[in-house]
Amino acid sequence: MFSDNVMSDFLSRHRLPRGFRDMAEHYYLPLARQLIEIRKDDCPLLIGVNGAQGTGKSTLADFLRVATESMFNWNVAVISIDDFYLTSEERKDLAGDVHPLFMTRGVPGTHDTEMLAICLDRLQKLGSNEQLAIPRFDKAADDRADKSQWTPAVGPIDLVILEGWCVGSEAQPDRELEEPVNSLEREDDPEGIWRKYANDQLRSNYQQIFEQLDFLIYINAPDFDSILRWRLKQERKLAEVSASNSAGLMTDDQIVRFMQFYERITRANQVTIPRRANIIFDLDDTHSIISTSHEERYEKRPGLREC
Repeated sequence: MFSDNVMSDFLSRHRLPRGFRDMAEHYYLPLARQLIEIRKDDCPLLIGVNGAQGTGKSTLADFLRVATESMFNWNVAVISIDDFYLTSEERKDLAGDVHPLFMTRGVPGTHDTEMLAICLDRLQKLGSNEQLAIPRFDKAADDRADKSQWTPAVGPIDLVILEGWCVGSEAQPDRELEEPVNSLEREDDPEGIWRKYANDQLRSNYQQIFEQLDFLIYINAPDFDSILRWRLKQERKLAEVSASNSAGLMTDDQIVRFMQFYERITRANQVTIPRRANIIFDLDDTHSIISTSHEERYEKRPGLREC
């Protein structure tokens, strides 16, 4: 049972506005209830959550965890693809061997996909009381956290949620890489080496992981400009509450450049992800859900993988 107290605790813990309750009850709870119907026998369910920065994918992933634990007594593991970034030293090597832009984490090629694949596989195979430490990435240090800070998961696991801005993304046709989408690509990657390598990684190592998903959720922002505005607004709010300690905060120009690392795939996602997602939540400029497609997407989905 998903009680009012559970909802209130969730809103308080995530510091969410009152309007989130209505949205969650109308859209997110029905989705959580459907997951028990989608699950195949006792096979752990593996779902993906895709959304650009600021769309609320981490909040949705945690809501589904809380809801399924409360209603079905499931044991749930939430995994962020961000926690599987290559170490600083590994990205330094990649930047030297392939392209300097790979020193900045974010795009495909900057994750340890082998570690992620092994983690997902082991999570779904954990026996009773077996444990697995899930990696954590320290964004403040821009490096993988010490193993003592990794999060333990105890089996058996009923539901694994993999969330991230490129979860389920598809590689672009090579011809679409020729024209830069922004000044970062035009000035720092004029020969297309960085974007081609990232695209090749997405086509190979990442797809092998995404093809295992039983169910894919997409939170669709109105457009890339909205995503950029949200990110700028977020940083300005941080600056207001951190006036005495502005270390680590970015200027508007720095944010614009940072977001350009994500722009190509984020824009492509708005075209390709809706074709493969099981459910799509369309947002307006205020982060409110204005429409959703659900049953239609699920009916078109092929059968779940074998456990």
